[in-house]
Amino acid sequence: MSQSLPTISIVTPSFNQGEFVEELLLSVKQQNYPDLEHIVVDGASTDETVDILRRYSGKPGWGHLRWISEADRGQSDALNKGFRMATGNIIGWMNSDDRYRQRCFATVAQRFAERPEVDVVYGDYTWMDEKGCVKQIRREIEFSRFILSYHHVLYIATVSTFFRRRLFEEGNWLDTSLQYAMDYDWFLRLAEKGYRFEHIRSILADFRFHSQSKTTAHSGRQFAEHNAIAMMHSPILRGMRGAFNQKITLGVLRCIAAGLRYSRKLLRGYYFERLPASQVSAPRLLHQ
Repeated sequence: MSQSLPTISIVTPSFNQGEFVEELLLSVKQQNYPDLEHIVVDGASTDETVDILRRYSGKPGWGHLRWISEADRGQSDALNKGFRMATGNIIGWMNSDDRYRQRCFATVAQRFAERPEVDVVYGDYTWMDEKGCVKQIRREIEFSRFILSYHHVLYIATVSTFFRRRLFEEGNWLDTSLQYAMDYDWFLRLAEKGYRFEHIRSILADFRFHSQSKTTAHSGRQFAEHNAIAMMHSPILRGMRGAFNQKITLGVLRCIAAGLRYSRKLLRGYYFERLPASQVSAPRLLHQ
């Protein structure tokens, strides 16, 4: 790869995901990106996570892997620690139970190099099951602040999202009081400040559904926190009197936002796309 490509840091919050973390580590390593660091911020896991991190970080060729394991105040706190440690020009957020697809970093680096005015790049991704078998392609839309603000689904997935370093140098951090929809709140705040988002039409990563993930285990709490954040950031809703009126108005705005997102995806044929049979099974990761 060209030596002019920007440096990349990947930040991974981790807690008791030893079943999956090795697969993530290998997916980062096998990008073969020339200037890379992978920072894992572990919240004092009690499973095999720390043993796996220690084993890989001690191997030749794994100098890009840095990690700490200590008690924290949750995922947002762990991520902020990692973002402060990161030295790359581009920074990615990847949870310990997901994984990157081949050539993800090269694709993202090229887009950032071509578009110096863009601050956040997000791509498409897949859903996979607990065993790593891919089940569905998730193609997304170009950036829309209205849809971001009011749709009940966050269409910018952190698993396939990367940020310029300047966002953090300018003091943009996750809210540590949030535990489920901190990404939604953060993206809204970035959009409100005028940072530029851009979508890449490439599958960059695989998002894993399993019984212990927040998306599966705490969907109700996540939705409630999402609602509260939408209310807090909306000038329309903040200016209204009465919780009932706010609730009804939010419902209407959500219907409009959903219609816009689904119609855009439909027009692009995203609902009819299927993965080739060769990509349905888990990708082969070589142990190194």
